[in-house]
Amino acid sequence: MALMLCVVLMLSLWRLKADLGRQKRKPKFSEIFSKSRAINVLSAARLCLFASRDVWFVVALPVFLYDQHGWTHWTVGGLLAVWIIGYGGVQTQAPKLTRLIKGDARVLTASWAAALAVLAIALALLPLAQVGWLVVGLLAFGVLFAINSSWHSYLIVHYARADGVSMDVGFYYMANAMGRLIGTLLSGWLYMAYGLSACLWFAAALVAASAIMALALPADNSSAGSSLA
Repeated sequence: MALMLCVVLMLSLWRLKADLGRQKRKPKFSEIFSKSRAINVLSAARLCLFASRDVWFVVALPVFLYDQHGWTHWTVGGLLAVWIIGYGGVQTQAPKLTRLIKGDARVLTASWAAALAVLAIALALLPLAQVGWLVVGLLAFGVLFAINSSWHSYLIVHYARADGVSMDVGFYYMANAMGRLIGTLLSGWLYMAYGLSACLWFAAALVAASAIMALALPADNSSAGSSLA
């Protein structure tokens, strides 16, 4: 990986122009935050959504499987690899599924998140000794999470201003990165202090918060259904 990154670095220094993507005017810090309420709400929902995944996925789950169930590094890594590959595969097909469901984008966003929250609660209630069912449930979590993530990614493009799309999308993915950072930090701390169950309860709470935030999005029937083709 280090070798491949070095190749990318050298190609970037060689081929990319110095002024690529550089704005003529440097925006103020206050201008980083979107002036669109829809963008701000969606960004907050995205932050909670990705924190809900990483709070159990990044640290808690691999350490739990290795420490409590004696899985090898190869087995744990293989499971995480399958989860990521499956997640990416579902994302490629998610638009075909979501475009079949028509309705208010606000309600649809909240509904997808609510379904994920219900699954997270079910996993938190599951006895952790039943590791087989836990793994199946977390794979199902990946499917629903991929649909939620894909739907959010569509909405950010839909809501972004034509004259400020780079700032709006950039702010949105900054919130995405912040959610991952928060989830990673919580994953280690919660697991060490309270165990995997606490991580899953936090995941459920974060997804529920994302669903509630989604209700504050503007009503928009045109953004659902066929628009996701």
